[in-house]
Amino acid sequence: MNLPDLRQKFREAATPSQAAISRRFFKTGPGEYGEGDLFLGLKVPQIRAELPHTDTLPKADILDLLHSEWHEERLLALLVLVRRFNRTKKDAAAQQRIVSLYLANTKWINSWDLVDSSAPHLLGAWLLYRDRIVLDTLAVSTSLWEQRIAILATQAFIRASDFADTFRLSALFLIHPHDLMHKACGWMLREVGKREVKLLLAFLDQHAAKMPRTMLRYALEKLPEKTRKAYLAMKS
Repeated sequence: MNLPDLRQKFREAATPSQAAISRRFFKTGPGEYGEGDLFLGLKVPQIRAELPHTDTLPKADILDLLHSEWHEERLLALLVLVRRFNRTKKDAAAQQRIVSLYLANTKWINSWDLVDSSAPHLLGAWLLYRDRIVLDTLAVSTSLWEQRIAILATQAFIRASDFADTFRLSALFLIHPHDLMHKACGWMLREVGKREVKLLLAFLDQHAAKMPRTMLRYALEKLPEKTRKAYLAMKS
């Protein structure tokens, strides 16, 4: 399927009601984090269903999608990159080109779902056994979304029982002003706790009293009720 046909299919499947739901869900109103974002009106399964038809799309068309004003087209572009990255596991040069393209276009990775569906599977997977200095660059960016890319990339490390960067970045983001980062860090800490609860508890012993409440609640979700109450009391 070529790009015009793909876009036509998207528009035929889109509905105004779903577009309205997405605008509310992704907080696109004035002053909200997704202010001004545009939605065709598609559900994620509808977008994913088109992935098998994208294998022949050239790089220029993928970038066209990634630079689109439409949220769903940007999501499709990122899912295409993830698909191609996973299919080139024996070709490090090809994977590096994909990751380089990803990092060069973070301007358009500008919503939490776009970050979450791409950062662990591209950047995180690429950095698993490589130098991770780029995470520090992203972490001190003025872009909320680049900062979220940094912490979400560590999900790939967590799956490999490598927790140091998750703890390091979560500590850095303790004073972050945005709730979306509190949720992201708390989520990653919770994932650590599923694997090594003692390490999570040690981090909480050190930081719980000054953690944003949302971050703390997310981190505590899988712990016993008595433990959760004790750490929440530290926060109080």
